[in-house]
Amino acid sequence: MIAIVFSLYFILSCLIFAKFNNQAQIRGFFCNFKRMRRMLLLTLLWAISARAAAQKIPVNKYGLPVLTTRQQYDQLVKADSNQQLVNLEHYIPGIQKDVRYATTNNFTKQQLYTRTDIYLRLPAAKALKAVQTALRKKGYGLLIYDAYRPYHVTEAMFKIVPNDLYAADPRKGSGHNRGVAIDLSMVDLKTNKPVAMPTDFDDFTRKAHQNYMPSDPVIAANRKILRDAMFQHGFKGSSTEWWHFYLPDYKKYPLMDIFF
Repeated sequence: MIAIVFSLYFILSCLIFAKFNNQAQIRGFFCNFKRMRRMLLLTLLWAISARAAAQKIPVNKYGLPVLTTRQQYDQLVKADSNQQLVNLEHYIPGIQKDVRYATTNNFTKQQLYTRTDIYLRLPAAKALKAVQTALRKKGYGLLIYDAYRPYHVTEAMFKIVPNDLYAADPRKGSGHNRGVAIDLSMVDLKTNKPVAMPTDFDDFTRKAHQNYMPSDPVIAANRKILRDAMFQHGFKGSSTEWWHFYLPDYKKYPLMDIFF
C-alpha cells in the first residue's frame, strides 16, 4: 500500500512540474503536499498497526484463537467495523426475545447467562433486520432464543450433551461464539404469541430436524416461512435444529469469550 502511495506521489510530481513553470508556485505546492503526505503515511501506519494488533489473538488449550478481553475486541473492531457486536433490541425495531440460557428453562437446567442482552456481528444484524422487515409484511415477527454466546458457555453445554449434532464441540467452536449464529422462532403479530413449530427450542428429537414432516400443515407452513425468510437473506440452516441459522462466512469472525 505504501509503495502505491509513493508511486502516485512520483506521478503527481511529474504532472506538477509539467504544469507549473514558476518555481515559487512549485515550492508552495510541495510544501502543502508534504504535509498531506505525512498525514497520509501516519494514517496508513496506524491502520497497519491496528490490523496487526487485531490479528494477535491468543490461542486456547485446543489451539483455537479466542478473544478473551474487551481490549482485544476493541482492536479488532478498529481494524474492521464489521466485527462489532450490535445489540439487536436497539438495532431491529419490534424484535422479541426469550433468552432461555438466562433461566433454568433450557436443556442444561442451569442458568448460563446473567444478562438477557442479545448481540450479533454487524453483517448478521443487518441480514436479520431484513428478515424482520420481510416477516412483518406477512404478519409475523422474530423471537430470539440465543445469539452471541461466550465460548465458555459452549464448553459447559458440551459437557452436558457431548454430541456435536446438538451442542457445538469446543474443539471447533460455535457460530454463536463468533457472533454470526442465531436461534429463533416467530410470533404472530395479531396475538403477540409464538407460532406453533414442530418442537420447543432445544428439543433433541428427530422432530426438530429440518427434514421432519409434521402432520399439522400449519406447523409445517410456519417452519417454512421462517426458513425461507432466513435463507433469502443470506443465512444457512442446521439440519437438526429448525431454530438455528448462521452466516456461511462465519470463519471471518473470531471466537470470543467475553460478556457484553
